[in-house]
Amino acid sequence: MKKYAIYLKAALVLAVGWAAAFGVVRFFTKDLPDIDVLQEYAPPIITKLYDRHEKEFAEFYLERRVVTPITEIPVDLQNAILAIEDTSFFHHWGINPKRIVKAFLVNLQRGRIAQGASTITQQLAKVLFLTRERTISRKIKEVFLAIQLEKKYSKQEILQYYLNQIYFGSGAYGVESASKVYFEKSVRNLNLAECALLAGLPRAPTKYSPFTSLKKAYQRRGLVLKRMLEEKMINDEQYIDASCEPIAMKGADELRETGAYFKEYVRQYLEEQYGYNAIYKAGLKVYTTLDYGMQVIAEEELEKRLAEFDNEKAKQVLSGRIKDKLFEVTSETEKDDSGAEYEKLSILPQVQGALLAMDPRSGEILAMIGGRDYALSQFNRAVQANRQPGSGFKIFTYTAACDNGYTVVSELEDAPIAYFQEGIKWKLLSRTTDLSDLDPQFLINIPPDKIWIPSNYSETYAGKTLLIDAITQSKNLCAVDLIQRIGPELVIKYARKMGVKGDLLPIPSLTLGACEVTLSEIVTAFGIIANEGVKVTPYGIAKITDSSGNLLEINGPKPEKCISPQTAYIMNWLLQNVAEHGTGAGTRSLGRPRGGKTGTTNMFTDAWFTGFIPDVVCGVWTGYDDNITLGKRQSGAVMAVPVWTAFMKRITESRPISDFHPPDGINFVPIDQNTGKRALPDNPDAILMPFITGTEPLRYN
Repeated sequence: MKKYAIYLKAALVLAVGWAAAFGVVRFFTKDLPDIDVLQEYAPPIITKLYDRHEKEFAEFYLERRVVTPITEIPVDLQNAILAIEDTSFFHHWGINPKRIVKAFLVNLQRGRIAQGASTITQQLAKVLFLTRERTISRKIKEVFLAIQLEKKYSKQEILQYYLNQIYFGSGAYGVESASKVYFEKSVRNLNLAECALLAGLPRAPTKYSPFTSLKKAYQRRGLVLKRMLEEKMINDEQYIDASCEPIAMKGADELRETGAYFKEYVRQYLEEQYGYNAIYKAGLKVYTTLDYGMQVIAEEELEKRLAEFDNEKAKQVLSGRIKDKLFEVTSETEKDDSGAEYEKLSILPQVQGALLAMDPRSGEILAMIGGRDYALSQFNRAVQANRQPGSGFKIFTYTAACDNGYTVVSELEDAPIAYFQEGIKWKLLSRTTDLSDLDPQFLINIPPDKIWIPSNYSETYAGKTLLIDAITQSKNLCAVDLIQRIGPELVIKYARKMGVKGDLLPIPSLTLGACEVTLSEIVTAFGIIANEGVKVTPYGIAKITDSSGNLLEINGPKPEKCISPQTAYIMNWLLQNVAEHGTGAGTRSLGRPRGGKTGTTNMFTDAWFTGFIPDVVCGVWTGYDDNITLGKRQSGAVMAVPVWTAFMKRITESRPISDFHPPDGINFVPIDQNTGKRALPDNPDAILMPFITGTEPLRYN
């Protein structure tokens, strides 16, 4: 009887134990996530941006991740991960009891969780289904989930999920993205040393990153290779060769994102059209109009010129030649490539700049720079900044005039003049800048800010001047005379037709750039002149597909006839003269037909040059965000023309030279360049000038 009582008691204890165990299991598994969802595994996919040659140059992502099949992941990388993370992966059933016991003893000894025992399957369960909290409850759930994963999926499937899910640092999730971030190539092209470096990162991505500590990256890679050797995954020769391979690091300049302002320009469009989730989760493929090679050149040339300007400005501040307290200069000693020390100067504020290049025939944006450093300022000065264009605005005055009866030899007045404001209109005050002969009482009643006395950049006056000379030499007084003749309202009409959208006031100073425009608007307007009078709207996206390649959107030119081909050609020819003989003569070294116009504002706060060849129109703006003066004589010819010329020379090195061709309705006539009248055959001062048929001069010199 006693014997039966013992058995009964033992059975009761066992039953209670099983019941307790079942209760524990049920408690921790009742709210476990359904692992079947892994069959429909679809992590957020990167949206990729491609340039016009289908070169990938940018991405949008919440997690930088590209899902890659296990068959495309090198065996060396798979082995490296197993060697450092879970050598018994192909032998355990989700958990490794030996590792658990060992970790338990270490953690008990240290009084805290100091060592983990997680298998790859457990790590996958944690990152896919659980939080990162370090509690007993979460650990138990992790174990149960790992066991379920092992029952449901093959080892190859689990390893593939893991390699596509884990974080490698620097925004990279999964092996393909990590390979692109650290080595700028696909994971399938990694060698053994590179595989070992990546395998060492997941345990502590920041600590072992070569971007953070090259020394620790070498040490960690060496440990991975040693473990691979111990597990006989590689031989001695492979171990030595891989251990000796240097880790190639990107320089600071390489880490700076190329085309950052254009990328944001595209992102804003995508978010407006498709929404946030589509950009960051749907894996769109965006084929842009950008020419990545041109973009690189544009950024190099603009930064080179502006850095030189900053350096010279810093020297002037330090020497006392500039006493403006707005500027702050710091100095530090650095070494060049040869090891020689030099003094590096830094100045705040930095001068800013913007560049926009476009195909005038299609409107495709080829290069865009919205500022010097997107990380410091996200304001896109190429499309968002409204600045005074100075003499660059004169093209609207001259276009309006040439489209309404004026010719290249029309006479304009280059003479001193003064205006006063009465109500909303500006009226003639004097034909001289000397106001001493006017009624003193009359002058007393006019506030100083209501008197406007324009002047030429050269501060000289030539009297009667041919229109061709007026625009070539950028004579302000001629432009003022012209806008008064044809009326500011007509100039505004043409500015609107040619793409200017901001506020424009019908005042004489409008022709000298008293209004504000964007660089994009000015480039559009000059593109019309290069494109035979046809306006095309700038655009940056050629087409968009979803992650499966299905077409979502396709874009192309949207041509709009703006001015006649004949007027466009006359303006084109005039602007070619500006680029060859006038304020844009600094572009001569380009060595090919081109047209363009400088722009400089009062007090030298803005310096512009916008120019074109038959297939590229490009605008450059330089200045300070806070409208600080660039300095005396820092005009568009000095600041912007060198950037434009350097950029255009490099992008046209391999292009054949092409010219502009006159349309029907243009007649070239020999003209005496001194008088503007028809020239006789033996006139040594005769040059051929274009006229819209029927407007040629009839009188001979």
